[in-house]
Amino acid sequence: MTPIVGLSYSLFATLFVLVSLLIDGWLHFPEFPQAPANVFLSILFITTGLLLVLWCIYNFVKMKGTPVPFNPPPRLVISGPYAFSRNPMLSGIFLLLFGLGFAFQSPALLFIFTPLFILVNILELKAIEEPELEMRLGNDYLDYKKRTPMFFPKLW
Repeated sequence: MTPIVGLSYSLFATLFVLVSLLIDGWLHFPEFPQAPANVFLSILFITTGLLLVLWCIYNFVKMKGTPVPFNPPPRLVISGPYAFSRNPMLSGIFLLLFGLGFAFQSPALLFIFTPLFILVNILELKAIEEPELEMRLGNDYLDYKKRTPMFFPKLW
């Protein structure tokens, strides 16, 4: 089940990218940002996002689970990037999407579809994932939720 869910999520994200590129063409949006800034920004965001996703996967596997809700680790993962964010894997995916937006010079992906993708994920987390984690992990998760930001670490 884990590969199917992972593939479904990847296809969902890919659909957002493809639709945004179609919207760019249909609405004749200008390429943004202009080269070579787009190359630098795309490399920065894609590399950071990919490294963050891989670090998250490593921490889940180390705890004998996967990031897919059907096969979660038996305990709350609070090591690695999870010490700073409750959903660092999603943060990495968001960075990847922004990086692709820069790579394709796509205003629709940068300003419409990536924010929409973030909103859809927040709604899913609030409605489904967080209540399930609260029920399954109890006070451990509630304490973790109080002290750890949802996506991006506190800088102060």
